[in-house]
Amino acid sequence: MGEVDPAFIQDPEHRPKLSIIQAEGIPIVDLSPITNHEVSDPSSIEGLVKEIGNACKEWGFFQVTNHGVPLSLRQRIEKASRLFFAQTPEEKKKYSRDESSTTGYYDAEHTKNVRDWKEVFDFLAKDPTFIPATSDEHDDRVTRWTNPSPEYPPNFSDIIKEYIEEVEKLSFKLLELIALSLGLEPKRFEDFFVKDQTSFIRLNHYPPCPYPHLALGVGRHKDGGALTVLAQDEVGGLEVKRKAYQEWVRVKPTPDAYIVNVGDIIQVWSNDAYESVEHRVMVNSEKERFSIPFFFNPGHDTEVKPLEELTNEQNPSKYRPYKWGKFLVHRKESNFKKQNTENVQVYHYKIV
Repeated sequence: MGEVDPAFIQDPEHRPKLSIIQAEGIPIVDLSPITNHEVSDPSSIEGLVKEIGNACKEWGFFQVTNHGVPLSLRQRIEKASRLFFAQTPEEKKKYSRDESSTTGYYDAEHTKNVRDWKEVFDFLAKDPTFIPATSDEHDDRVTRWTNPSPEYPPNFSDIIKEYIEEVEKLSFKLLELIALSLGLEPKRFEDFFVKDQTSFIRLNHYPPCPYPHLALGVGRHKDGGALTVLAQDEVGGLEVKRKAYQEWVRVKPTPDAYIVNVGDIIQVWSNDAYESVEHRVMVNSEKERFSIPFFFNPGHDTEVKPLEELTNEQNPSKYRPYKWGKFLVHRKESNFKKQNTENVQVYHYKIV
C-alpha cells in the first residue's frame, strides 16, 4: 500500500485515539416481522418501527438480522471480491476510475487521501447513472457514468448486479420503517429513488498494515447520501462515534448481519430528528479485511430539504435546499482536483 505519510503521524485530528469503548455497541434489530411472511401480528411491526426510530435517534447506526438477503448470494459476492483484489496491481488498474467516470478501481495511494489504507472497486446500481456535468449551480448539462466490465473473476458484473438487486430491496424496506418511525407515510421517500437513483456499491479491501497505530482504513467521516447498508467480514474494524458520550465504539461483527447507518440526506429530511454520525475504520496489523457497503442515494435532481410534514412554526426548517447531484459531483471532483476550500458538507446548508 506504500509508506505512511510522515505528516499523518503529526496530525492528532486523524490519528486513532486510544480510549475506545470495547463493546458490541450499536443496536441489533431483528427484521423478522417484515421478512417472515408467517408473522402477522401488527404489534410486532409497531415494535420494530419503534426500535428503528430509537436506533436512528440515539445512534444513527444499527445492525439488522433476518433481513431477507440470501446468504448464498452474499457469500458469492464476498468470494468474487477476494478474487478481484488478489490480482496483480497491473490487472486491477485496467479498470481504474478517472474524471469522466468515477466507477471502477482505485488505491488510496493514488489519491490525495493517503491516510486511508485500502483499495476499492465501485460499481453503479443503475448503468448508466445520470449526473450533473459539473458542480456549478448555473450549469444545467447532464453527463452519465457507466460501469467497467472486468473479465475476472468470471461473471463478476452479473454477481454484483444480482447482489445490488437484493440489497436495494432491503434498503427500500428500511426506508419504509424509518418513514413510519418519523410519523410519515411508509412510501414517503420512495419517489426520490425510483427515477435516476445514484446508488452504488463499493468493494473494500484493507490489507494488513505494519503501522496500525498510525494509519486508518478510512478516516473519520459522515456519509453524504441517504442510507448505507454494510456487509463486513469477521475481522471487523468499524468504529462509530456515539453521540451521547462522544466516544468511539467498536462494532463487533454479527455473523450474516448488515450494519445500517443514516446519512446526511435523512438528517436533512428529518430536520435533525435523526443525525448522520461520524464513523471510521481501523486497520489490522495481521489480518486483511473485506467489506461491502451499498450507498443508497436518490436521483441527481432531488432537491434535499426538510420535509414539510416535519416542520412548523415551533420547528422551522433548519437547512437551505440543495441539489443532491451537485453536492455529489462536488465531492467527486475533490478526488481529482485540489480544492482551495473545504469540501462541501451538509452543515454548509445549515440555517443559523
